[in-house]
Amino acid sequence: MNNSANRSLLVVGSVAFDDIDGPFGHYPQLLGGSASFFSAAAAYFTNKVSIVGVVGNDFPKEHIEYFESRSIDTSGIEHADGKTFLWKGKYSDDLSHRETLDTQLGVFADFQPKLGESHKECELLFLGNIHPSLQVSVLEQANKPAVVAADTMNFWMDCALDELHLMLAKVQTLIINDEEARQLSGEYSLVKAAVKIRAMGPETLVIKRGDAGAMLFYEGGNFFAPALPLEEPRDPTGAGDSFAGGFMGYLASYNGVIDHEAIRTAMIYGSVMASFLVEQFSLDGLRGLDEAMIRERFDLFRELSRFNHE
Repeated sequence: MNNSANRSLLVVGSVAFDDIDGPFGHYPQLLGGSASFFSAAAAYFTNKVSIVGVVGNDFPKEHIEYFESRSIDTSGIEHADGKTFLWKGKYSDDLSHRETLDTQLGVFADFQPKLGESHKECELLFLGNIHPSLQVSVLEQANKPAVVAADTMNFWMDCALDELHLMLAKVQTLIINDEEARQLSGEYSLVKAAVKIRAMGPETLVIKRGDAGAMLFYEGGNFFAPALPLEEPRDPTGAGDSFAGGFMGYLASYNGVIDHEAIRTAMIYGSVMASFLVEQFSLDGLRGLDEAMIRERFDLFRELSRFNHE
């Protein structure tokens, strides 16, 4: 699954600490951030994953060593004087809702992504959830990657909508959740929302729906990826980023033309990686996997929607 013929994949986003409280206890100072979850998932598909982000001087060397042990290029992680971005959240007993208790941006507040020469040549680019103007800046630095996907959030829709529209006009794929899709489009129906959002620029739209699966919308077709029923999910933090990492990682490993059939399969691999992630805290659900485990879970997803048409 992971070979030297893979396309290069760059993620630009946060490398952070998470402080999680919920039904399974309190877990402070966990490794988190969109780029962390994304790259850990994507690295199972391609050995050409690179991160551009920023951390403070409180960031443990062991986390950098973990990335590097997975052949993830960390040369784009800037080490700045100050504290690493920290998010504190509390989950409800059924994990269906979370409350942000504190957000400390630290060095991430002044993050200005700068791509190195090798990063500018990336073949696939994922723009993590950062200010839309920074996402556009990254796009302007990159030398025409074959696939550009992006994430965003409600906050940017509230305070940077014009910049967000500029970004959307420049990307092929947008990956957001159902709440974000409804706010961005002004439509409750996700089908209507998809029509409006795709008219803003993205050819392909992925709408994540947590334990209700994920929906794919593109010209001339739709696709639905189910969520795998799990006995005991423990921490959904980073599930969406892990989904995106599996999604983009598979496309990076795909040897043919990236068409709608490839994107459909990428949806399932994204769901596979997210399902592993939520079974443990931080990135622990993505540690120690191998190709056989990933393919076995892929087959479970395929079995979920198999039926005899006769």
